[in-house]
Amino acid sequence: MIKVGILGAAGYTGGELIRLLLNHPEVEIVFANSESNAGNKVYDVHEGLLGDTELTFTDAMPFEQVDVVFFCFGHGKSEAFLKEHSIPEDVKIIDMAQDFRIAAPTHDYVYGLPETHREAIRRCNHLANPGCFATCIQLGLLPLAKAGMLTNDISVNAITGSTGAGQKPGATTHFSWRSDNFSVYKLFTHQHLHEICQTLNELKPEGAPHVVDTLDEGYEAEGITVDFIPYRGDFARGIFCTEVVRLDTPTDAEKIATLYKDFYQDAAFTHYSDKPLDLKQVVNTNKALVHTEVFGRKVVVTSMIDNLLKGAVGQAVQNMNIMFGVDERCGLNLKASAF
Repeated sequence: MIKVGILGAAGYTGGELIRLLLNHPEVEIVFANSESNAGNKVYDVHEGLLGDTELTFTDAMPFEQVDVVFFCFGHGKSEAFLKEHSIPEDVKIIDMAQDFRIAAPTHDYVYGLPETHREAIRRCNHLANPGCFATCIQLGLLPLAKAGMLTNDISVNAITGSTGAGQKPGATTHFSWRSDNFSVYKLFTHQHLHEICQTLNELKPEGAPHVVDTLDEGYEAEGITVDFIPYRGDFARGIFCTEVVRLDTPTDAEKIATLYKDFYQDAAFTHYSDKPLDLKQVVNTNKALVHTEVFGRKVVVTSMIDNLLKGAVGQAVQNMNIMFGVDERCGLNLKASAF
């Protein structure tokens, strides 16, 4: 059995992670840490788990009793936590914040996108789980990047559910504001652009144009850019993304569809669809679905995920499975609703 500890277990990602791991046949949850909820039953906070577990939140962190610990912190808190606490070297870490997603000589975290980094994930001890928007956008662009077909600026529009903002209430997350509403935010400046550009540049063939990270200090548009417009939707979970890629020469739909099918033929959860997509096909699952249409020199890609699952804890459990040599689908046999 894989013995698991969870830090930040009272938030949305913590609750979803507990839900998944309670049904994982190879996992035992040793502790679910939440200082503010210590002593309370998990189902007192995550009420959907009533009847599923008698697990109690704790303020203890017995790292010596676990094989892996999940960080379900907000951004910036993981790095701060590790400066103040020591975790045994033989305990694996899966961090769901953005603190270690960008490669740097100061850390050894592997970027956990299984479709591109599976072998590195298998060997790693420390893993940075990708962001939700970043996962969805990259899965829409990876086949074109590997084929060297990203040669012009890329236009991306993506809408996310309210759970993407976390559990703490805010001005743009209250139901009365979000319901029947639609808004744009972080226009061209969303933090997930860093990791998107990193992966696209890793994957592109030698000589292909560099994808410029427009968030870098001193940015000058001397490469191609990902022009990303994020939207807040009036639904709870899911990300629906469209990407428009302009090619140098016209192409045909069958060629592009074959490119995507070949790229994802061995992917456990990412699937190409010949038909246009609906968000409900992925909600409450760990699936990512991708569809393409071609208009002369333009390829329009639709990609979608559940932001809390494939965009967060579902992918984290998938990565845990890979790290421990378990079938990566284990514990993730989740089905979309028929309605």
